[in-house]
Amino acid sequence: MKISTDAVLLGALADKKLPLGILDIGTGTGVIGLMLAQRFSEALITGVELDPEAARQAEENFQESPFSERLQLIEGSFQALAEDIAYDLIVSNPPYFPDHLKSKDSKRNQALHTDALSFEELIKKAAKILSKDGELWIILPPRQMKDLENLAANEGLFSIRRIWVKDRKTKPVIREIVGFSRKLRAHIPTEVILKNEDGTFSDPYSNLISGFLLGF
Repeated sequence: MKISTDAVLLGALADKKLPLGILDIGTGTGVIGLMLAQRFSEALITGVELDPEAARQAEENFQESPFSERLQLIEGSFQALAEDIAYDLIVSNPPYFPDHLKSKDSKRNQALHTDALSFEELIKKAAKILSKDGELWIILPPRQMKDLENLAANEGLFSIRRIWVKDRKTKPVIREIVGFSRKLRAHIPTEVILKNEDGTFSDPYSNLISGFLLGF
């Protein structure tokens, strides 16, 4: 299964000071969890994945990584996840095309549509299992992020950091990476530019993702 740019960006940029428990919602092949395991050497990382094939691949990737003792995979829906553990950092690269025309590929539909996990379900559940000082980090296109932010505010979660992602400097924002917390915090958005005008990867983006162990 392919590793998406969205997943790599979230894995590289989601941040929290000294998180001990991390949850990756919809872990897919596990790339975000692996990146977070590399970045946060004291954290225990749990990935939850609904699709059986992706869950098997994530489990294999976790077991073959140098961080296997700190990684665990739960196959099943996020909605059914036990609520007896509070996480310091929760991350998700969620499905985001609630109105998009569906394809004949059921796995692609599950990845791109909100049928299996709505924004409201995502936010309500995350708010229940987020630790007192925990942070929730999400990557979405701007319009969908606005919808999610409204739902988050209803659950007492507010944006504390925002990163705008552009394909090129002169292009519009294609993704927003937003960190949420229960504590309001003033912040100024920053930018990540993926490519130079000639189509080559920009130095900042190349530097951002360099050094990660992604050879799986």
